[in-house]
Amino acid sequence: MAEYNAKSNNALSFEVTKDEKLIGKLSYNSWFKFNAVIDLADYSHYVIEPKGFWGTTIELKYHDRVLLKFRMNWNGEIVIQTHFNDCKKSYAFKHRGIFKESFVLVDEEGSEYVVMKPNFKWNNPDYEYQIATSEAFEEIPDKEIILITSLHCANYYMSMMSSASVI
Repeated sequence: MAEYNAKSNNALSFEVTKDEKLIGKLSYNSWFKFNAVIDLADYSHYVIEPKGFWGTTIELKYHDRVLLKFRMNWNGEIVIQTHFNDCKKSYAFKHRGIFKESFVLVDEEGSEYVVMKPNFKWNNPDYEYQIATSEAFEEIPDKEIILITSLHCANYYMSMMSSASVI
């Protein structure tokens, strides 16, 4: 099991660290759009952008190659499909709880890979997440991309739920 921290220094970017070492960064162009970029510590650069007329499917690309797609399904889960090295794998990103809120990433068998707990303080505009991962997750070759994409999913989920509550 590993512990990570995701912290924003402003509303448009998050740094993900493990033992105070930078793993990568998630940056948004605008808070009201789902477009973002992921920059890993190894200097690889990924683009996240909505696709389709309604923009309900989000794709993560490395250059022009789609490596990952996700979309929210009818019951509020975000379904993630990875396409790393021509190997397709699916995950579900779920919201848990109301008062002790957290997010969880599970594999196709329902095993928990990532538990993400938001830490919001009313007197501090910066967002922060405490993230715990399973041993099985730590063995995934592209875990950093999936981890930071999960952070994007948490922000996506909160954005979708807040816009739904306005209607």
